[in-house]
Amino acid sequence: MGTSTEFIDIKRAKPSEKNPIDRVKNWKEYQKPFSEKKLKQQASRCMDCGTPFCQIGTIINSSTSGCPLYNLIPEWNSLVHQGNWYEAYQRLAKTNNFPEFTARACPAPCEGSCTAGLPSEAVTIKSIEKAIIDRAFSEGWVKPRKPLRRTGLKIAVIGSGPAGLTAADDLNQMGHSVTVFEREDRFGGLLMYGIPNMKIDKKHVQRRIELLQKEGIDFRANMHVGIDITIEELEASFDTVILCIGAEKPRELNIEGRHLKGVYPAMDYLTASTKSYLNNSEAKITAKDKRVIVIGGGDTGADCVATAIRQGCKSVVQFGKHGKLPSERQKNNPWPENPHIFSLDYAYEEAVNLFGEDPRQYFIQTKSFIGNEKGEVTRLKTISFASGNHEESSRYWDADLILIAIGFEGVNDKHFQEITKSQNRIATNNNSFQTNKEGIFAAGDARRGQSLIVWAIQEGKKAAIEIDNYLTRKTAVI
Repeated sequence: MGTSTEFIDIKRAKPSEKNPIDRVKNWKEYQKPFSEKKLKQQASRCMDCGTPFCQIGTIINSSTSGCPLYNLIPEWNSLVHQGNWYEAYQRLAKTNNFPEFTARACPAPCEGSCTAGLPSEAVTIKSIEKAIIDRAFSEGWVKPRKPLRRTGLKIAVIGSGPAGLTAADDLNQMGHSVTVFEREDRFGGLLMYGIPNMKIDKKHVQRRIELLQKEGIDFRANMHVGIDITIEELEASFDTVILCIGAEKPRELNIEGRHLKGVYPAMDYLTASTKSYLNNSEAKITAKDKRVIVIGGGDTGADCVATAIRQGCKSVVQFGKHGKLPSERQKNNPWPENPHIFSLDYAYEEAVNLFGEDPRQYFIQTKSFIGNEKGEVTRLKTISFASGNHEESSRYWDADLILIAIGFEGVNDKHFQEITKSQNRIATNNNSFQTNKEGIFAAGDARRGQSLIVWAIQEGKKAAIEIDNYLTRKTAVI
């Protein structure tokens, strides 16, 4: 980029963050932006390698490696280093419909496969992406793009998460008339209600929705397809329908005491919390003054930890069935696989600063929930396995609120009985995104299963192409 050894000579910098003790007092985003000088330095670390593994977008050993959107990362790194911010935005927007979302919510598998990570440390791709799109909005470069022509064809998009929004965006730009149906009172799907405000400020989601509306997309909230309107009514009114309803059916923990009050799926808790914040109302589920236990070790579990802290919990512990990750890549996890290494994410850093210790407990399996005479949970029983020998030991933990964050099983909607499903996912024809019902398509987690935001956006983009091809063939026959 500049000379040829910046990726070694310049050290990778981590974005600065607000003080953990201070930031838990509010719901604002916790990361601070880099200075422009620092951004140019960090962008110069890009090797501009002959084969940019950062954008390969594939699955290796059941984990995402590289960017599934095939973002032109070396190109916009170079442009940022040169100070050509507008051109960098143009390159970013060429492949990514919503960089303001991915730069905040994506775990950045592009960095895990960055070639600079072999001899040194990966480029801070995610931070540079965030800086580009935030600057583009602040400079007024992101403007409504109204299609030059309209085809006269109408498409219904069910669900306004990243897959639905992407499909709607691309189909609208192709000239089709798009209507998005959302069962919640606000648009954005998990971007709105499944990810806490400190990771994605909801003003960014609302800003993008308003932009899409100006571009001609019709949004209808509080419309649960199957209840408020039937799929048959949509088929009669639209030329095609695409299901982007997510994979929100929570994986259950069917053990003794599951029925007790105070035991909830994690997503119910996070949704209630965000609604409370946005509506300035009392949360239906709150951790205030409670002993909280989170079961499950993924990002959703971490978000539960951070949310419970902000609500004023008395204590918080997170259980994981697996052991603590190593501090460095292991031989069975080579580059360019996504590195499975230990990190102190934002929620755990906050817990350490507030309570003096990392809330994560390893090799823990929950066996039962125990309640009082009022039917309220008061504690739970676990067994733990000593690393290496699987020797069991049992323990009881006091708890007033238990959040189950062990993932999702698949589609949670029973209103599409005529559409074939496989392994709790909507089945589609090979490479077409079309279901067994002609004219009805599916994309995102509903089709793929629980995955990353970048895969959802890729699904939306590919589905839009297939729908456009379908409509072209259909109208040509007519």
